[in-house]
Amino acid sequence: MDAIEERKVYRLVLTGGPCGGKTTGQSRLCTFFENLGWKVFRVPETATILLSGGIKFADLVAEEDLSKKKAHVSGTSAGTASTSTSANKPAVFKDGVPEHSVIDIDKITTCPRCMAAAVGKVGDVYKFQENLLRTMIQIENTYFELGRTSNKNCLIICDRGFMDASAYISKEKWDRMMRSNNWNPVELRDNRYNQIIHMVSAANGAEQFYATEEHSCRSEGVTLARELDYKAASAWIGHPYFDVIDNSTDFENKVNRMIECVCQKLGIDIGDRLSITSRKVKFLVSGPVPADTAFPAFQDFEVVHHYLQCAGPRVQARLRKRGQNGRWSYIHTIRRPQQHGQSIEVRTQLSHRDYLNMLTQQDDAHFTIYKKRRCFLVNNQYFQMDIYKEPSHPRCKGLILLETYTSLTGDKLKAILPKFLNIVKEVTGQPDYSMFNLSLREDWNNTKKFCYSLHDQEDAEMKTNGHSQKMINGKA
Repeated sequence: MDAIEERKVYRLVLTGGPCGGKTTGQSRLCTFFENLGWKVFRVPETATILLSGGIKFADLVAEEDLSKKKAHVSGTSAGTASTSTSANKPAVFKDGVPEHSVIDIDKITTCPRCMAAAVGKVGDVYKFQENLLRTMIQIENTYFELGRTSNKNCLIICDRGFMDASAYISKEKWDRMMRSNNWNPVELRDNRYNQIIHMVSAANGAEQFYATEEHSCRSEGVTLARELDYKAASAWIGHPYFDVIDNSTDFENKVNRMIECVCQKLGIDIGDRLSITSRKVKFLVSGPVPADTAFPAFQDFEVVHHYLQCAGPRVQARLRKRGQNGRWSYIHTIRRPQQHGQSIEVRTQLSHRDYLNMLTQQDDAHFTIYKKRRCFLVNNQYFQMDIYKEPSHPRCKGLILLETYTSLTGDKLKAILPKFLNIVKEVTGQPDYSMFNLSLREDWNNTKKFCYSLHDQEDAEMKTNGHSQKMINGKA
């Protein structure tokens, strides 16, 4: 019975821009986890299933948009001079649909990604996109249920996910689709999947390797591929565990970083099996926060943390409630000492009922932490900026911390940071900026709970006499 309770079902979305390594990465990830003894399911891209069953996107356009085409023909017959000019120039939609999606519509049926890009551009194909998403939900649910009944730990890799569709449809149509189907974006983005990984297009940082020859209908130039890559990544901004795998290393290490990223989130000790380590880095930001217009596209969340009672000083447990517009997701996190240089974090998604039950174990030695969390993309990096709110200990007043995961260091790390923020210094690993210590009710000079390191038993139990710096109003 205990073995059943401990089995994991991990729902992962693998997405990315053109020529980003998604297909190769999925295959390698599958092999890696099968070698660990996991059961791996690969959820196929829904558009591929529908198109392989005989649906031709061109037929949908012909049936639904016939009246518009007739009107266009009659309207242009009196002006053949201007028409001939436009006919010789490939049309491109303003939001970056590949040229062949317009000039040769039959090619769309050979490429699910291009079909998805064209959806919503003409006629009532909006309805087809809506049905595609309904089908996607049902197919994924089938695999999720198979995972729950598996007698092994199970990794479910989704070839793109629900939110990817929002990249290729106007916000107005997307919001209308959400309302008409009673779909909750927070539930479908944050709670449905455990982790999102975006493989950045080779067109963004590895241009010499960007190619269209091996893809039957990939004709995007580098500039358009970059735009499509950004749209695909932006669709997932706000997911609590969204990782962007860029082209800062060679392709072999790019794939290894992706696999390592999944293992880290799962708390799997891989030792030195993968050579490149992406770490979490943290920076102190000086307020006030710039105006919203200074930021790229972003998502804001209300976040509440509660620390729980634990059996010993070398383990930390907390609950997190995170939401938008009254819709919440719940996570239980346990942090354990380092193994092979890594602190192990195990995260479990909770129902609202489980969250309330575990809340009875709250540790009264800690304040509840309230934050506003802003998530955004800059320079292919996914950032989370936490703005601490009251009620809190005075040490948290005005505190703003910026976090991201990266393998970069030194000047290369500084180069990717948001230029519109006043970044004071890097505080990675500094105990004064640990949320565990920030939440302590007692003064740091008078408490035995101040934690320097989970890895060091003595440090974890030490008083803070002479610790590095005190925090006053968010400043060291």
